[in-house]
Amino acid sequence: MIKVTEKAKNRIVELKQVDSNDNKHLRVSVTGGGCSGLMYNLSFDKILETDEIFEDNQVKILVDKKSILYLLGTTLDFSDGLNGKGFQFVNPNASRTCGCGESFAV
Repeated sequence: MIKVTEKAKNRIVELKQVDSNDNKHLRVSVTGGGCSGLMYNLSFDKILETDEIFEDNQVKILVDKKSILYLLGTTLDFSDGLNGKGFQFVNPNASRTCGCGESFAV
């Protein structure tokens, strides 16, 4: 399960309205790359037959079967403070993260 904070939910709703993605849902995935080995990816997409589907805080989240192993228990947050703006992942499975927070290792 992936949790979504209120700030993240509000930003997701804004992005869906701006990009006319009302009929699509948030896709969270993990791919190889970044300075720590694995990277998070966010996009809007339609549901595929192979997706795991979660819903938290009125946000439907699509995750492929490979990525789910890395994302269980993760909280998706959004920061708009002085130290950086963007989505942040609080992932209990990550053994280390890079300084920018965009990549991680398990």
